[in-house]
Amino acid sequence: MATKTALIDNVKAIATLGKLMNYSFMATDEPTYLLDPYTGQILRANPAAEKLFRLPGNSLDGVYIDKLYPAHRAQLYVFTEEAIALGQARTRALTLSRPDGSLIPFEHLGIVCQQGDSITLLIRLLDLDALHRRDVNEAAESYLRKGFHEWLRDEQYFRDIEREYRLILAAAGEGIYGVSVDGCTTFLNPAAEAMLGYHADELVGQDMHDIIHHHRVDGSEYPSIECPIYNAFKDGTVNTVEDEVFWRKDGTPMPVEYTSTPIVDSGNLVGAVIVFRDISERRKNQETLRKALVENAALRDRLEMENAYLQEEIRSRGEHHNIIGTSDALNTLLAQIELVGPTDANVLISGESGTGKELIAHAIHRASSRADRPLIRVNCAAIPRELFESEFFGHVKGAFSGAVRDRVGRFELAHGGTLFLDEVGELELTLQAKLLRVVQEGKFERVGEEQSRRVDVRLIAATNRNLKTAVEEGDFREDLYFRLNVFPIECTPLRQRASDVPQLAEHYLGTTCQRLNLPKPNLTRANVRALMDYPWPGNIRELQNVIERAVILSRNGKLTMDLPSASAGAFSLKAHRVPVQPAQSEKILTAAEMASFEKHNIKRALAACNGKVSGKQGAAVLLGMKPTTVYSRIKGWGLL
Repeated sequence: MATKTALIDNVKAIATLGKLMNYSFMATDEPTYLLDPYTGQILRANPAAEKLFRLPGNSLDGVYIDKLYPAHRAQLYVFTEEAIALGQARTRALTLSRPDGSLIPFEHLGIVCQQGDSITLLIRLLDLDALHRRDVNEAAESYLRKGFHEWLRDEQYFRDIEREYRLILAAAGEGIYGVSVDGCTTFLNPAAEAMLGYHADELVGQDMHDIIHHHRVDGSEYPSIECPIYNAFKDGTVNTVEDEVFWRKDGTPMPVEYTSTPIVDSGNLVGAVIVFRDISERRKNQETLRKALVENAALRDRLEMENAYLQEEIRSRGEHHNIIGTSDALNTLLAQIELVGPTDANVLISGESGTGKELIAHAIHRASSRADRPLIRVNCAAIPRELFESEFFGHVKGAFSGAVRDRVGRFELAHGGTLFLDEVGELELTLQAKLLRVVQEGKFERVGEEQSRRVDVRLIAATNRNLKTAVEEGDFREDLYFRLNVFPIECTPLRQRASDVPQLAEHYLGTTCQRLNLPKPNLTRANVRALMDYPWPGNIRELQNVIERAVILSRNGKLTMDLPSASAGAFSLKAHRVPVQPAQSEKILTAAEMASFEKHNIKRALAACNGKVSGKQGAAVLLGMKPTTVYSRIKGWGLL
């Protein structure tokens, strides 16, 4: 009887336990269902699972599980096999989708329930988001349970952190400020206050772009939609800008470079922090350096041109180191040089070709206060019309075809020194006007450049023409003539100072033999007499050529003078000899007599050369003059 009673009690207990288990299964808020692992059918599902899956008919009983996880059949198979083999299994590989397509993170727990030979799996779904929320709530409850003193301790900790951050911001030498997503200023460090001239209270809460970044450096409006700072918290990009301005409180622009970095909180863009620095001093230094480099480049070009020019002058001047002679005419000339040399007065040197006008210009320059600066020579007759401005005033790169680099003109090259305008009478009237402006104002512009440059130059001009007559005939500007003819110097032809011929001949004989590396022959009295009897239409230049030719032809120390003669079909020395008197009784010719003599002399040379001017057999060679000068004389006198 006792045994039967005990059996009944066990059956009741088992029934009660089954009811309790069924109640727990159905009442839990976690989705749970029983699964037959071999058929794949759901045997029983609680209301939470029914609510989660929401299948038609609102019942999961008898539904095959692969309908609940159509995309995860392989993971489902692995999960159930693991649970059967180990008794239980967990997986997060089985995910479910919300109606909007987003995934719900679940952890599946499978527990084996075995009754005899029958095996059933209890599948329980744990919502990971809900678990995280419970953890957060638990942490909050734990924090609240700590009490007031713990709160104060935490508050002090955060205040210390904030204080450290503020000290770091205050110590930073660069300006730092923050903006919210709507562009309002959130904080400002002391360096930013000092640079911008604003106090933090004036900017915090205000639209920062409208206050300090409203216009570009050129004064044009700067819309906030184009601002890289705004793009930082709109697009989430870090932007670095090196060439913009912030506007100070006093309205002045401040050149800056800055970096704008987005602030992200929990995946959301909440603003941006901007770090900037004032680059005014750097810009100033860069501009100073740029100007210095430009100036150095100009000085380098100028020195290179001066060097090349001076080397050319050394070659062209040859032996013309001194003015040689003792005649009265030469002494008068030296006295004039001594008078005008120390001044800055413009000088006009006139005289026949070959009389040493350039040598006189060098002597005047050496006697001036500008002697430490170069004397720059320009042959006005040799400059093509189209290159006049470039030659005199220089040009900038790209000013015209072939201008591949900046070029310094002769005026700029002679700055602080002397500019020697040789054959100035050959300039065309249009070019004379351009020259006059620089002579009057001391200003010019390079070709292709609008910037005016000031120049300090002393002018020495030379001509073998009678410029006064040219002015009367309209071939030369009167205003330019008066500007150049401040102190006129007339070069005496060699035929009018024959007493200087022996000294000149001896000088050229020595320098020529040294240059040609030939033994120096003796200059006999017969040689001197022949040289003094010759009228020298080519003046000193012709004398130099005659001496050089004689040195080359000399044999056994005997000097042979190859002077033009009638038998050579050239200029007849005997027929046209000008009597030479002792220096103290030399006849002084008037300007008209000199012009008449030169005119008839050129006519005889043309007749001897059958009208040919240039070339080896031309009148220019015979006269010892430049072809351009002979053509100018012919045109002026109407000889052809």
